Amino acid sequence: MVGHSIKRLNDLTIRIPSLLSSISEKDFTYKASAEKWSKKEILGHLIDSATNNHQRFVRLQFEQEPLISYNQNSWAQFSYHQTTPTDSLIKFWTTYNKYLIHIISEIPEKYYQNVCRLANGDRVTLEFLITDYVKHQEHHLKQIVNYNF
Repeated sequence: MVGHSIKRLNDLTIRIPSLLSSISEKDFTYKASAEKWSKKEILGHLIDSATNNHQRFVRLQFEQEPLISYNQNSWAQFSYHQTTPTDSLIKFWTTYNKYLIHIISEIPEKYYQNVCRLANGDRVTLEFLITDYVKHQEHHLKQIVNYNF
C-alpha cells in the first residue's frame, strides 16, 4: 500500500506542476465568496497538509501515540497563500512532496502500524496517514486542475 502511494505521489509531482502553471492568475486567485478558497489557497492548503504530515511521518517513528493536528482554516488564513507568488507555491508544493517521497521511501515497514492521535480522538496508523495523505492531495488537486487520477 505504501509503495503504491509513493508511486502515485511521485506521478503527481511530475505531471501536476505544468498543469498548475497553465492556469491563468485570474483563475488561480478567483474566489467564489469570502468563505471559499481560491485554487491558489487550495494549493496552499496542500502545502499546509504536507507540513503537518511531515511531522507525523517523522514523529511516528520515534514517539508513541503523538497528538498531531492542525486547524486548516487558521493555517490557510495565516499562511497568506492568496498573496504568495503563484510560481513560488507551485515550486514549493512540488519540492516539498518530492522530499516527502524520500522520507516515506526510507521508513522501515516496522513503523507502519505505529499510531498517531488526532484532535478528534481518532487513532490512526502511519500507513493510513501515508495513503490518506496521497488521497487528500488527489482530492484537492481535482478541484484545481482537470487530471484523471
